[in-house]
Amino acid sequence: MANRRAWLALSVLMLPLLLVSMDVSVLYFAVPFISQDLHPSSTQQLWIFDIYGFVLAGLLLTMGALGDRIGRRRLLLSGALAFGAASTLAAYAGSAGTLIAARAVLGIAGATLMPSTLGMVRNLFPDARQRGRAIAVWTAVTSGGIAVGPVLSGILLEHFWWGSVFLINLPAMALLLVLGPVLLPETPRLRGGRFDLPSAVLSLAAILPLIYGIKELARNGFQSLPAGAILLGLLAGAVFVRRQRTHPGALIDLALLRSRGFSSSVAMNVLGMFGVVGMAIFVTQYLQLVLGMSTLEAALWSVLPSVAVGAVAPAAAALGARIGKAKVIAGGFLLMALGFGTLALADAHSALWVVLVAAGVYASGAVALMSQVSEVVMAAAPAERASTASALLESGTELGGALGMAILGSIGTAVYRADVQAALPADLPADALAQVRDSLGGTEVALAQLPAETGKLVLGAARDAFAGGMQAAAIAAAVLMVAGAVLALALLRHLPVGTPQSPAGQDSGQRADVLV
Repeated sequence: MANRRAWLALSVLMLPLLLVSMDVSVLYFAVPFISQDLHPSSTQQLWIFDIYGFVLAGLLLTMGALGDRIGRRRLLLSGALAFGAASTLAAYAGSAGTLIAARAVLGIAGATLMPSTLGMVRNLFPDARQRGRAIAVWTAVTSGGIAVGPVLSGILLEHFWWGSVFLINLPAMALLLVLGPVLLPETPRLRGGRFDLPSAVLSLAAILPLIYGIKELARNGFQSLPAGAILLGLLAGAVFVRRQRTHPGALIDLALLRSRGFSSSVAMNVLGMFGVVGMAIFVTQYLQLVLGMSTLEAALWSVLPSVAVGAVAPAAAALGARIGKAKVIAGGFLLMALGFGTLALADAHSALWVVLVAAGVYASGAVALMSQVSEVVMAAAPAERASTASALLESGTELGGALGMAILGSIGTAVYRADVQAALPADLPADALAQVRDSLGGTEVALAQLPAETGKLVLGAARDAFAGGMQAAAIAAAVLMVAGAVLALALLRHLPVGTPQSPAGQDSGQRADVLV
């Protein structure tokens, strides 16, 4: 059983996790201020925003495997130092190129922190029931950080310059560097075989182009470069898997993927993130472009569902111990389906509470799903491979989110363009027509060149069409979530009810090679 020291150690681990999660979204409000100061090109502006997530996703597997070999505490503290240094460089960057480089280093450091935190939870809590509660906290902090990032950014930018959104990382990282060596034990190290650098390069060559290609296709539609990137990523992934089968120092033990429950749980996580991330884009745009909220106002309202679901993860952990994780995971999918079904009822004239309730319901389902899936993955992984298992889970999160944005976004865009084309005035100028058909955001730009009455008509048609696209995407997501519930019951029905102890010899404190 874990003692008070372990729970204190968990609170320390939440510091880097919260900041890494926040840095995914903390630039939402800062980009205009950065543009005024550093004058980046349009391409540089995109990379300032995107490079962090791309590098983070691409290096998760590599850093997870490295943490298993050199020790998670060592990698965590090294990553914290690098994260703090990169945050300082980003805050005082004098050019767009410097800021892009700093964000890339932040991504590298973030990739060391995320799998290390969940991997250490696996070792701090050998008792399955306590580990379930700890993973529930880990899940809630991860979700909360992404939601809080834009709000904190907006508040800071009201009073300070844009670099402050990076400097907030420094106190937390300093606290981690002081308390980490005292409270965090070193973890079991994977013995035998040198770190396989070619496998690390192949994993990066597989994941980075794949995530980049999917996100670019979601943003701009079909283009040859992102399509080629996806093909390159798939080819590199095939070579990577082949190497893992034959190399003695492989990054991933493929036996882990064949473990009962492990692969199915990772797949459930991909499907859940497909829905929640794909629909979050629609909700954000609905608040801003349909309801006419400012960015900060939309961010503040978006936090409300996250606050409401704060207790869901601990409740899911308790329920999973009572009725079984498979049923809770299936229930999470059904809650998500209910939330998406509610969202499908919202049109351009719906009350705000309809969207917020829908978001709260599907967010509750997603948190329940994530917490239980994380428990299954961590219980299935040997203690010495916990960081690799965490990295696989988090890579699935990135992939699922990218696929959700691409596929659900494409559905929404197709319906939007069909509906808005049919509703627009026949005499609309060609330039304005092209902007309106492109997106609801483009409609806002087109209004400047239209007479007031025509502009009002066009904006109403575009908002109605956007709501129709959101409804179509929500229906598609709801259907997929119902399918996910069926799959969860079918693929995870073998999981035992209750919280049995992990196999002897796999937990922290039970191996001779643990360095405290």
